[in-house]
Amino acid sequence: MSVVISLGGSMVNGTGIPDVEFLKKFKSLLKGKEKVAIVVGGGKVARTYVAAASNFSKNSYWNDALAVAGTRLNAHLVARVFEEEASQQVFHTFEAAASSLSTHRIAVMGGTIPGITTDTDSVLLAEAIGADRLINISNVDGVYDSDPAKNPNAKMFKSMTHAQLIDLANSSDNRAPGTHFVFDMVACKLIARSGIELHFVGGKNIDDLPKAMEGKTHRGTVIK
Repeated sequence: MSVVISLGGSMVNGTGIPDVEFLKKFKSLLKGKEKVAIVVGGGKVARTYVAAASNFSKNSYWNDALAVAGTRLNAHLVARVFEEEASQQVFHTFEAAASSLSTHRIAVMGGTIPGITTDTDSVLLAEAIGADRLINISNVDGVYDSDPAKNPNAKMFKSMTHAQLIDLANSSDNRAPGTHFVFDMVACKLIARSGIELHFVGGKNIDDLPKAMEGKTHRGTVIK
């Protein structure tokens, strides 16, 4: 079994201070598992720097590049969490990350290029290594029909098809640097073409991660 985990930057550093207790828990849940590739998002680190840079420049390319740097900072921390189990290099290409799994149990990436989110990066890496499934971990329990932080009546889906996810993403993906949405449109279309099973697991339900990795029922959302 091989799995890719798209780890939201909000889980690594959601307040401006790295969440060491979460990272310890995350490490314990992956103990003894098969090959795992982890793509780490930028979260608050990326959004804070993009917001600051926007006071001086509205150039989306360079603001995106700043966000990518934020993802890689978070990824370096995650690589250290796993010590010798992971190559301490934070990979910038899918080929290099895939190759490292021949010598290490865990490979860690941040973002790749401006304009491409870590959602898309995680799907491309999953395709590259022939992953059985992709697990998205964020501070949201699963996929909702609207933003649960703004709408207390938002409905969470237990399961969806890839086509339904594409429809939902189409209503929220505006490609602006540092913005947040359920799963970006490019990623949705890529994972639909490959048919890879996609699981959304909320950080407060992180104990469900092993179930999701094995394709078992959990409290989040399953896309297939």
